[in-house]
Amino acid sequence: MTDVQQQIEQVVKANDVVLFMKGTPQMPMCGFSGQVVQILDYLGVPYQGVNVLADEEVRQGIKDFSNWPTIPQLYVKGEFIGGCDIIREMFQAGELADHLASAGIASKPADKA
Repeated sequence: MTDVQQQIEQVVKANDVVLFMKGTPQMPMCGFSGQVVQILDYLGVPYQGVNVLADEEVRQGIKDFSNWPTIPQLYVKGEFIGGCDIIREMFQAGELADHLASAGIASKPADKA
């Protein structure tokens, strides 16, 4: 495991919910990252945002770490959940709030779309 992958693993293990994204939760720098931020904020979930644009090694390292080619990437309790499309679909189906609850993370229930 490379140094950057060890750093990523430490961040994922140290935080219940981590979003690797382009930009920050306060200022997303792409629409997909912005959508996931809106979903997490709507659910009232505390999370750690990691700006992959700040470090090219982390940007590539997270793709290698998860074996997932796109960003954003959401982790809950160390488990890779998915990217924007998966998170949006889970949210719309009410599955994201259920998954968070089963992981012991409080959130507001989502209205089923």
